[in-house]
Amino acid sequence: MYVNHKGKILVVDDDRLVLATLTHGLSQAGYEVIDADNGDDAILLAHEHKPELALLDIRMEGKTGFDVAAYLREYCQIPFMFLSAFADEATVAQVKELGAVTYLVKPLDIQQIVPAVESAFANRRKTAAEAEAQATETTTQAKSSASLSSADPLAQTVALAVGIVMHRHSLGRGQALDRLRKQAQQEGRSVEAWCERLLDAQEVLSGLGPLS
Repeated sequence: MYVNHKGKILVVDDDRLVLATLTHGLSQAGYEVIDADNGDDAILLAHEHKPELALLDIRMEGKTGFDVAAYLREYCQIPFMFLSAFADEATVAQVKELGAVTYLVKPLDIQQIVPAVESAFANRRKTAAEAEAQATETTTQAKSSASLSSADPLAQTVALAVGIVMHRHSLGRGQALDRLRKQAQQEGRSVEAWCERLLDAQEVLSGLGPLS
């Protein structure tokens, strides 16, 4: 039993089995979890409990995950990530526009989700630490700008691209990132540039064949 929680998470999914699985898995991993099976309850719980991160299903009756995300961003300043069975171009474009921390494509198991959650919390803590340091010591500005925070558009682009490659090629998160790095190296591009190209024109995915 965990006494000191790693952080507070709001999980939203209209599939009760998925919701129960996520809630149990994240609780076992040391997080305090608040859950909701619809968008209206999710917004109310966000106001009441002030979670540090939200995991949102996209397609739900009533308010969608996109609706909840827009509200969390506008009124609560709570970061969020999406869990969805869809990876079409329109969905990815809206995920990117809303500024999600990352985008994970179902089906997923808890072993894939926990590392993504831990990464989001690590980036959040890192960003907060950098902001505090910058407020007291201006000489840390160069060091802060050299590291990618969760709000950095390049970090977001890579995260979205990794989610797509995980889905399309049935890979783990590390394997998908490694594949993107290798492809970028072969093309003589940076990883960020390659991921941006992938998101702008998803047909590039057909070029991600087996890599040696």
